Amino acid sequence: MQAGDPVVGTSMGVAGAQSRSEDEESLGVKDLKRTATQAFGSGVPKRRSSSRSIKRKKFDDELVESSLVKSSSRVKGPPVMEPVRCSGSEPSSSEKKKVTKSGGTLTPPLTMVINPAPLTKRVKKSKQPLHITKDLGRWKPTDDLLLINAVLQTTDLTSVHLGVKFSCRFTLREIKERWYALLYDPVISKLAWQAMRQLHPEAIAAIQSKALFSQAEEAQLAKIGSTSQPKLDVFQELLSKHPDVFHPCRTPKSLLVHWQLLKQYYLLDDQSVQPLPKGDQVLNFSDAEQMVDDVKLKDSRDEVLEHELMISDRHQKREIRQLEQELPRWQVLVDSITGMSMPDFDNQTLAALRGRMVRYLMRSREITLGRATKDKQIDVDLSLEGPAWKISRKQGIIKLKNNGDFFIANEGRRPIYIDGRPVLSGNKWKLNNNSVVEIAGLRFVFLINLELISLIKAEAAKMTQQ
Repeated sequence: MQAGDPVVGTSMGVAGAQSRSEDEESLGVKDLKRTATQAFGSGVPKRRSSSRSIKRKKFDDELVESSLVKSSSRVKGPPVMEPVRCSGSEPSSSEKKKVTKSGGTLTPPLTMVINPAPLTKRVKKSKQPLHITKDLGRWKPTDDLLLINAVLQTTDLTSVHLGVKFSCRFTLREIKERWYALLYDPVISKLAWQAMRQLHPEAIAAIQSKALFSQAEEAQLAKIGSTSQPKLDVFQELLSKHPDVFHPCRTPKSLLVHWQLLKQYYLLDDQSVQPLPKGDQVLNFSDAEQMVDDVKLKDSRDEVLEHELMISDRHQKREIRQLEQELPRWQVLVDSITGMSMPDFDNQTLAALRGRMVRYLMRSREITLGRATKDKQIDVDLSLEGPAWKISRKQGIIKLKNNGDFFIANEGRRPIYIDGRPVLSGNKWKLNNNSVVEIAGLRFVFLINLELISLIKAEAAKMTQQ
């Protein structure tokens, strides 16, 4: 067996080398775990975890620990190692050699520990367009185009503020800031230019037609005399002669309208505004009113008109008299149609109170009106005619005097209306033939037996003579 001794020795050496390599790998893994825990444990406090299995995102230390276990099976390829420097301790040269020999595949998880610094830059970049869009929110593309055209015409921001009508009211300061932003801010000017390019051509033409008139344009229009009545041909010729002065969107009609405004405010060359009086006293309205002669303001007397008015007045009075004479005839027709004609009175009935449903006969010199109850009975129960809950139990009294006149006295709370005239509580009123009596919405007609009343009056007269 001596010949086989070298073979056994070599096999024993190989086995020892393999065991040493495995020990070194295990030592390298342990050292790497220790350095990782030192790196993360020094700055991050120990995290408390629950025993429940909850699906959640893993923290950085969990990612490193899980990646250390599964790194050998996931990653294949040449080793790439970036050492992790810790403030507390530095690995020795023997540990570095063990790490390079054993775990080249463990480096990728360590690169994940680096803090994502570019995220803060992204947040800053995302905030910048928000500020720009907020600045552009109030100014519309049409406003920018109006502003540019007006400044090019007048070269005066104050005139632009007074003469241009924007989509909303801007102050002079806002207009200046916007104009300077369009000139010097590249971001705002670029966005405004892109928005104006997207406008419809008709909208652009409408905006350009509203451009303010420049001083050169008004100077050319002021040369036309105020006494003349120019037509559109004159302004068309003016446009053709001076194309470099007038705006390309000017039309003869727009020039005519602006010339009329200049004429109205005395701004033409041949017009002059009257200066104010140089004295201390300026004529006001009250002074001018005192200077006016009142005699001149009076209308002169028109005899023809007065004569016609007198004739028309005479005709109207004549028609009124004719209608008054025809009134009894029409009253007979109305009574025959409505059934309100004189009833057939007997010798005992003095008068009657006729309603829509019931007729009450007055056969004594005094009767009471009201609403009957169990405790109190009255002569005329108005509840038989209709709803009488607003009427008092003793609303009124109708009495015949010795001279043949009928009077009604109000003793209730509500007024009694006689021919539309109110009779308040405690007052009385004379009743005539065909008088309309209204009590709390119930209407009655008071009819008098004229034959019987005439006899009563005759007897009363005889008694007075005796």
